[in-house]
Amino acid sequence: MLSLNGVSKFLGKKELFRDLSFHVHAADRIGLIGPNGAGKSTLFGVMLGSIEPDSGSVVRIGGVRPGWLPQEMIPAQGKSVIERACDVCEQSQRLRAELDSLQSAMHLEKQATVLTELASKHAAAFEKLEHLVGYNLEARAEKVLVGLGFSARQFKLPVTALSGGLVMRLELARLLLAQTDLLLLDEPTNHLDLDSLMWLEDYLLNCSSALVLVSHDRAFLNRTVSRIVEIEGGMIQDYAGNYDFYLEEKAKRMEIRMATYKNQQDRIRQIERFIDKNRYNNKKAAQAQSRIKVLEKMEKIEAPSTSSEIRFGFPPGTRSGKKVMELVRMGKSYGDNTVYSDIDLIITRGDKIAFMGPNGAGKSTLLKILSGSVKPDCGEVLAGLHTATGYYAQHQWEQLNPEATVYEEALSVSGDMAQSQLRALLGSFLFQGDDVFKKTSVLSGGEKARLVLSKLLLQRPNFLLLDEPTNHLDIASRVVLEKALGEFDGTICFISHDRRFINAVANKILVAGSGGIHLFPGNYDDYLQTWKSRLDDSPQEADGKPGGNGVKSQTAQKRAQAEWRNQLFRAKKPVQDMIEGIEKELDSCHAELEGLREQLSDTATYRQGKLAVEIQGKYRQVQSRLDNLSGQWEAKVLELEQIEEGFRTARAKDA
Repeated sequence: MLSLNGVSKFLGKKELFRDLSFHVHAADRIGLIGPNGAGKSTLFGVMLGSIEPDSGSVVRIGGVRPGWLPQEMIPAQGKSVIERACDVCEQSQRLRAELDSLQSAMHLEKQATVLTELASKHAAAFEKLEHLVGYNLEARAEKVLVGLGFSARQFKLPVTALSGGLVMRLELARLLLAQTDLLLLDEPTNHLDLDSLMWLEDYLLNCSSALVLVSHDRAFLNRTVSRIVEIEGGMIQDYAGNYDFYLEEKAKRMEIRMATYKNQQDRIRQIERFIDKNRYNNKKAAQAQSRIKVLEKMEKIEAPSTSSEIRFGFPPGTRSGKKVMELVRMGKSYGDNTVYSDIDLIITRGDKIAFMGPNGAGKSTLLKILSGSVKPDCGEVLAGLHTATGYYAQHQWEQLNPEATVYEEALSVSGDMAQSQLRALLGSFLFQGDDVFKKTSVLSGGEKARLVLSKLLLQRPNFLLLDEPTNHLDIASRVVLEKALGEFDGTICFISHDRRFINAVANKILVAGSGGIHLFPGNYDDYLQTWKSRLDDSPQEADGKPGGNGVKSQTAQKRAQAEWRNQLFRAKKPVQDMIEGIEKELDSCHAELEGLREQLSDTATYRQGKLAVEIQGKYRQVQSRLDNLSGQWEAKVLELEQIEEGFRTARAKDA
């Protein structure tokens, strides 16, 4: 179908890839992977013919029709969503224009012979169009659009009214409807929610087109591809399997390469020792010369290279109180669209909550409300003791000063951090050497994401709010971010459609939709196995437990749920207030102990008579009070849990 033979490409003086060869066959489903900047998008351009290789050739066999989804797209002008979706290729556009012209001419024509000729041309053009795009194109377009998350009311909207994410979904719909011979998809999941992503997986599994896919979503790759092609260091490696197979096979190949390299290095050292020892020995000089020739002719094996990746951990910040953030009867609307109504939510220290739900359900709005950047229309947003919030969202890229360098942007939030430390931190995010003096205006999407993450790290938050933090990060960087967030000792609320990322980080799942929220324990797999069917099939409580028997009207149910939440809130409030008071005293004790420790570690303390004895006595008193307060705190937390459990049990019996 398509063949690349000895292809090389330079970007300025940088060699992206050299002497690259591989073939795409009719039934292939290929995942194209590699670190950011390896040249994957450029290779797509070479395959399409929009980019000429510097050497080598590209052969497209039998008039293959490729279709391409880039990472960004300019919205089409003057068309509705459904019109743009049905507008699947240039030839179909010409045929539709021809049909419209013939239809108008037939309407005006009076002569029977001319009318018959026009009707014949109209029938021929219509047959060509149906052959090109298939029957019932509009019906198929509606089905694809719904699968990708569009609602029926959006079909007639002008394309220019769509967000950037919806524009990309629309272009993906057009590409799928065009039924090309070869699909080239560059990060197609970036703008999809989980439901749409899984719909796309199923669609691609049943699609007859060959597929070459760039994606950093490991679960998506595992389901949709059966071959991995990796670009790394300008070279290409082919693996006959999905992403998990690739990981295993690459580890085996790396082990073999390293063993082969070490064996050759040992052999080289042996030969060099023999040469050094016998070069000037009359009896063995000839043997030494022979071994010199062996070394010169030996084809040297290169040491396996390790690619650069982000390496960081979130430094410990100030410890927050047990309750990090609370929403009390919160509501938010945009015009007639009610996003949230009467929401109660308590986020506690150590929670790592993944926000899920369809696009438009309000996930990003909830993050913004928690961050304080958006105010609710009603209700309260209460920050807990010592809560220090760090908010990551892709729109923050727009707030980067295009004239500032990477170093200057980081310096703006680094406080009194030494220059050497700041350069080291930027280096851990792959801004090394002169890279720190790049202006932000020339950074790629992945580089901007890394810069915003590094600025977040410098603020030392204990409550992280992350909106799609993995977008534009390559797989290796996602894995490092997963590890850093897994080890983070604070609290996290995040949005992601990367199922592996959710499974690695989350200990709770919050599902948003229909103006409400549902909170479930566990990660994404736990949610799928235990809770999703119950959420889909039956009424739910705000804590994620199954609700009533479905007989009550929705209004009565909401009223009963609101009353139940109010009763629970009133029962918990006195205990929560006591816990907060104890936490303040605990923080005060910790601060006092720290001051006493500093005095006891100062040698001058012991030169002032009885001062050291007095400080030691004070230290013991404060430590005793700290132990007493810790016991009180544990008792009150247990009391709070018992109140919640009692209310849940009573509620379940009433239901």
